[in-house]
Amino acid sequence: MTPQKGYHCAYGTHYHIVFPVKYRKALLSDDVTKTIKEISKGLEERYDLTIEQVGCDSDHIHLLVSIHPKYSIGQFVRLYKSITAKQVFLKFPEVKKDLWGGEFWTDGYYVATVGEKANWSIVERYVKNQWKHDEKPPTLW
Repeated sequence: MTPQKGYHCAYGTHYHIVFPVKYRKALLSDDVTKTIKEISKGLEERYDLTIEQVGCDSDHIHLLVSIHPKYSIGQFVRLYKSITAKQVFLKFPEVKKDLWGGEFWTDGYYVATVGEKANWSIVERYVKNQWKHDEKPPTLW
């Protein structure tokens, strides 16, 4: 993938994020999933991010996203959960009743970085050997 460009940076960030529905309730029906995917497209247009994939099981969601470095993962997750929950509750009021009128998503989440081509040992070796091309190793502090 070609790096994306911001005003003052180029980046190639990819994250795998997973979070479940509150109480692990199986509320991600086909209609709810379709709505979440539509909301995701709208978020891409409003914010500096690319939602590359959305995968829903009946009780949790997987996202593969590229986020501008100006946003933290926590900021993105809060934004995504907040907007999708509000829209799902508006469109499917019966879902809110199933959750006793509370939150749609759990508070927690799982996140991992995803590389396009390299694995950890290749990157580690690359970083470790950077100074060998210079006449002397760089001063770290």
